[in-house]
Amino acid sequence: MNKSALVEAVAAKAQVSKAEAAKVLDAALEAAVEAVKKGESVQLVGYLTLAPATRPARQAKNPRTGEVVSVPAKKVVKAKIGAKFAF
Repeated sequence: MNKSALVEAVAAKAQVSKAEAAKVLDAALEAAVEAVKKGESVQLVGYLTLAPATRPARQAKNPRTGEVVSVPAKKVVKAKIGAKFAF
């Protein structure tokens, strides 16, 4: 399912226009991104938890040449799926 299909599904379930559903979805996603950028976790209990994390610097090996290279530390987002997504 892509974003436009999700907007259609939300609009149908909430009985609102696609434009309204798209605005709400965009606002919710923007709020989640802003919160994680600030270092906060976003928890949708039972569905999803997004949390900022830092991946430490490390040494890695180029598989083609075997050369050892340094990989710098970087910020990432960790996602944990909730029980409602269980099949």
